Amino acid sequence: MIGIVDYGMGNLFSVSKALERLNVPYFISDNKEKLLEADGLLLPGVGAFRDAMELLKETSLDETIKSFVQKGKPLLGICLGMQLLFESSEENGKVEGLGLLSGDAVRIPSRDNKGKEYKVPHMGWNFVSFQTPSSITANVKEDYVYFVHSYYIKDVPNENLVGSAEYAGVTIPAIVGSGTILGMQFHPEKSGELGMKLFKRFTDLVQQSEVIR
Repeated sequence: MIGIVDYGMGNLFSVSKALERLNVPYFISDNKEKLLEADGLLLPGVGAFRDAMELLKETSLDETIKSFVQKGKPLLGICLGMQLLFESSEENGKVEGLGLLSGDAVRIPSRDNKGKEYKVPHMGWNFVSFQTPSSITANVKEDYVYFVHSYYIKDVPNENLVGSAEYAGVTIPAIVGSGTILGMQFHPEKSGELGMKLFKRFTDLVQQSEVIR
């Protein structure tokens, strides 16, 4: 059973509908005890990093997520939910994240080093290239996925960089993973065939009680 963390800033509808399409049992909750009993957790997110962290701390769900990971069970952060897994963000002034992974969220530049201008937020379809081998991308082909974000994670260790995209002259970490912790900067539930395959791969790993890496 997969638990979806309800802390007031997640796109719960699209994520839950994706699980329904995969026939995967799930529940949506902000109850700490119930979430800790799940086999795997989804941490979705839309909006501002600071607001999200304040809500997680106010509800003590930040500690629930950390306790869940310490139990060795799989966690997937999506979009803002992925960024929350890291050490900090510079959005609206520097604010600490969950600190489960090494790296920091910084704003996507509006132009590259050649002066070419780019729209921020990075919105739309972009190609993801696979980097470090991972169970989550095993037997899955690289393809385009759907992004909507203005910040990206900088200084992700190579061993944690599973997939990336190029935009505005920088490398955007698109899929990250370490142990049972996984993040996707894009929206897998809105990313067509590849997105659903990655989503299904995560749910399969949860159901099989396997470690992601």
